[in-house]
Amino acid sequence: MTRLTRAAFAALALLPCALARAQTAPPAPPAAAPPAAVPAADSASAAAAGRSAPPAQTQLQKVVVTGRGVGDEAQRALAAEQAATPGAVTLVDGESLRQRSVATLTDMLRYVPGVWAASGVTGDGSFLSSRGSNLDATNYDGNGIKLLQDGLPVTAADGNNHNRDVDPLSARHIVVARGANALAYGASTLGGAIDFISPTARDGAPNEVLLGAGRFGERQARATVGAVAGDVDGLVSVEGRRSDGYREHLRQRRMGLHANAGWQLGAGASTRFYASAIDNDQQLPGALTRAEFAADPRRAQAAALAGDYQYNVRTARLANKTRWDLGDGASVSAGLSYEVQRLEHPIVYAPPFFSLLIDTEQRNLGGMLRYQRRLGAHELLAGLNVGTTTVTGGNFAYVPGGARTLSTRVDNAADNTEAFVLDRWQFAPGWTAVYGAQAVSGSRRIRNTDAASGALRDPTGRYDSLNPRVGLIRQLTPDSQLFANLSRLYEAPTLYELEDDVRGNQATLDAMHGTVLELGTRGSEAVGRHRVRWDLAVYHAWLRDEILSRDDPKAPGTSLSANVGRTVHAGVEALLGASLALGDDGQHRVEPLLSLTLNDFRFRGDPGYGNNRLPAAPRHALKGELLYRHASGFYAGPTFDVVGHRWADFANTYGVEGYRLWGLRAGFVAAGWEVYVEGRNLGDKATVSLFSVQDRAAPTAAILTPGAPRSLQAGLRLKF
Repeated sequence: MTRLTRAAFAALALLPCALARAQTAPPAPPAAAPPAAVPAADSASAAAAGRSAPPAQTQLQKVVVTGRGVGDEAQRALAAEQAATPGAVTLVDGESLRQRSVATLTDMLRYVPGVWAASGVTGDGSFLSSRGSNLDATNYDGNGIKLLQDGLPVTAADGNNHNRDVDPLSARHIVVARGANALAYGASTLGGAIDFISPTARDGAPNEVLLGAGRFGERQARATVGAVAGDVDGLVSVEGRRSDGYREHLRQRRMGLHANAGWQLGAGASTRFYASAIDNDQQLPGALTRAEFAADPRRAQAAALAGDYQYNVRTARLANKTRWDLGDGASVSAGLSYEVQRLEHPIVYAPPFFSLLIDTEQRNLGGMLRYQRRLGAHELLAGLNVGTTTVTGGNFAYVPGGARTLSTRVDNAADNTEAFVLDRWQFAPGWTAVYGAQAVSGSRRIRNTDAASGALRDPTGRYDSLNPRVGLIRQLTPDSQLFANLSRLYEAPTLYELEDDVRGNQATLDAMHGTVLELGTRGSEAVGRHRVRWDLAVYHAWLRDEILSRDDPKAPGTSLSANVGRTVHAGVEALLGASLALGDDGQHRVEPLLSLTLNDFRFRGDPGYGNNRLPAAPRHALKGELLYRHASGFYAGPTFDVVGHRWADFANTYGVEGYRLWGLRAGFVAAGWEVYVEGRNLGDKATVSLFSVQDRAAPTAAILTPGAPRSLQAGLRLKF
């Protein structure tokens, strides 16, 4: 751990004590409204402490991924985010997730433009890419998006998201800030940040029971109970999920507990503790060749059956966040989180040549500090993120159900510090400048010891950068605006990327970096009894030293990483929704929703790949629905997916066809209960959900993961 990181953790550890002692001082004068630049995490903290987070100074439109059931607190959070952000940011409301089948992050992000999410396994296995991040698509070393819960990190200090057990249904709402628009979170990632805001008993989260069932033996249940007693409140959720899977060897068993408790300390101070524990056992069916996929996409890979591939994770996490209103429009928030994660992961079985079982323990310590203040026409936000990660254990050769032989002893470590400052300056009526900078300092250390020879491979790298940002928001009407920004992008390599460096010596990879230009508009307009809303962003990023990983042909299931010279990530992200009245009595409405993403990710004059397109993400993805809603609470309508062509290799020789799917969903919302039913892929089309990327994939390569066939899910919610 670097001196800077140690000093930052020491300061964070002492700050809550200082705040608690400060409660003996006379109460501060009444505070002015917190600035609109407050990120959603701190808005939620205010609500959790029993204080309504005030709306942003400028009344904004509310672009959310559904048009019903959005609470006032979620609306204020979105307004605050967009008022502070001259770029793309989307909010997913937790209430809307309870009206359709949601088991994975892929389900949660269905209508968020600019994010490509795909799942080929049950439960927690989702591939995520935002604005072209994580395009190596090795289906294990996930990175590129910083995941947070209530502003505290869930992503490891090196930027890795593998096995992150974040439960979408345990969030009150979710903020998705894409690319450089995640500066308010300090995220040093190409794809931005996703912050999961927890519900609390004090912010109106209901006691509830959720039950769900579906095809392929899918069953899930969760119960939430909360209470408020004076200055103390608490909320506990218990969830369980089982599925036999739509392929051979795809069974999952998962149990989870999520809890938080708050205490109002007085004099404008409050603190909240968070705890979660997840036990997830999951079989993996492996990837198929084209011929195997065409013959039977529900089969498992022969090696996955022989090697009993699995993905078993035990996770426990504790966190605390304290907020103190200083008066005069100023506040301080500080938090710490600690997570232990045990992974058992048989993943490669090709005897007598090679087999791999990963058995490691990962420990993550994270912290955050935020200072916010309004000074005249300026709204200031300064923040600090710190994190350390250690990974210990080993890689083993194994026989399923039998002996293990240690092949490599693993003792890796990473730390990361992100300091940032942001100013939102309303310099003229209808004009706001948003500018700031981020400083990043981190280290990565690999210590891999060969068990047989004792040979040590220990590359160590330091990564430091200063990343400025400048943007402009033009308020056209009270409910519509234009925005633009020019920002620097930066992301250091993960421990897994360093471990798999193609050079295999003490050399270390360089960090990815570049510049992005973004333009867009968002808003809503009332036309008689109708309402239309939109969110459109166009961006172009020039990157250098992008880290790309290809499957190692000599050891399938492992990857080799390297920097490439220059690449381009560009795209169009659009979200269009409406609520259209039918008739004059206000009883009937039609609500269309469209999410469109156009991607142009490519090499730029590369010596080996020329101007080839980058793999994994489709050229276009259009997802939508057309719901009829009645004032009684009934809703129903079709859904659809149109996904374009993808490449599975850097040489652009192995193409994966696009697909078109359709479905139906319906439900009823009453005061104390809700019910839904949803049919997906009702045409029963065989699709490829995700795949491993290779340098030049052979026609017989086993890299394809099939998507789900025709399925039906139903759910019931009881509130009390």
